[in-house]
Amino acid sequence: MEADGVPGAHPDEPHTQGLAQRLNWLRAGVLGANDGIVSTAAVVVGVAGATADTGPVFIAGAAALVGGAISMALGEYVSVSSQRDSERALIAKEKRELADDPEAEFAELIGLYEAKGLSRETATQVAHELTAEDALAAHLSVELNIDEDDVVSPWHAAFASAVAFVLGALLPMATILLAPHPARIALTFVTVLVALAITGYVAAWIGGANRARAIVRTVIGGALALAATYLVGSLFGTTVV
Repeated sequence: MEADGVPGAHPDEPHTQGLAQRLNWLRAGVLGANDGIVSTAAVVVGVAGATADTGPVFIAGAAALVGGAISMALGEYVSVSSQRDSERALIAKEKRELADDPEAEFAELIGLYEAKGLSRETATQVAHELTAEDALAAHLSVELNIDEDDVVSPWHAAFASAVAFVLGALLPMATILLAPHPARIALTFVTVLVALAITGYVAAWIGGANRARAIVRTVIGGALALAATYLVGSLFGTTVV
């Protein structure tokens, strides 16, 4: 069996370069979508709990959408930029060490493979072959678990997070603005929880995690957020819907 050009690889397991980039997009996208759904829904439900007027609900929701998307994009960019800078610094350090003392680095590589359970003879042979192929890649992989060609992009993360946030935020806004007035809050609750269940399932499916656990985690968190903000709106608002 061969997958992604790797002999013996299972077809449902990633083995090619770009894994960090794909996981980066997935993490940022899922986080953005969930945050867009929950935070925007919480705002519009809270305002709807305080007033029956559609205007304030729309304004609050639009502000939450724009501000949240910018905040998510900025947060992802700063976070991933810090990670990328750290990875690049480690790569540069490893390059210097290989240039300054390749013998010591080769001995270190052998020791690292021995620590993983290989015999001295096998570890030496593996170190020889990988060093001949790409010494830097061998050291980055076993020492730091870094692929020089797979350093994450902060722009990708920022874009994925912002777009996913907007798409997620539009769902509760559209529901509460278009649904019949007496049932708009209840319908928003249902729509949001179903959407969160779907995003939790999809994220778990793509990542190979437990689907049920992911669904329960996202749905319970969303329900608590909606209930809390609706309660605040109802207690401090002038008109309870």
